[in-house]
Amino acid sequence: MGTHQQNARRQARFLRQSAQIIAMTTQQIADKLVAYCRKGDWENAQKELYADNAVSVEPEASPAFEKETNGLPAILAKGKKFDDMVDTMHSIKVSDPIVAGNSFACVLDMDATMKGRGRMPMKELCVYTVQDGKVIREEFIM
Repeated sequence: MGTHQQNARRQARFLRQSAQIIAMTTQQIADKLVAYCRKGDWENAQKELYADNAVSVEPEASPAFEKETNGLPAILAKGKKFDDMVDTMHSIKVSDPIVAGNSFACVLDMDATMKGRGRMPMKELCVYTVQDGKVIREEFIM
């Protein structure tokens, strides 16, 4: 094998390895997101795993949150607002993710005391869509 062919093979191998590092698979994103959520670390999950143009969809509009939030800065602000509403987070449980193609889902089960509202259990199905190695949509279903 000539030097040109060896260099071409090395370059092709490097490009394949680089692509694997750059774009995580849906399973990898799902696993990382679940790990962050189990710690209640929504902000770092969103900063690392969400696209700048991501969309967040709530079950319904409420006085605290719109039905739909567009863009990573607005999603980060929404997360901070939620954290500010929590007096005490008693527990967070997140199921292992179920992955299908470019989507995944998990169950989020929280027990929190909310400021001015008392202690309340919150359980929802969280469905995520991934594109180009980033979460582009999250939807919460109760």
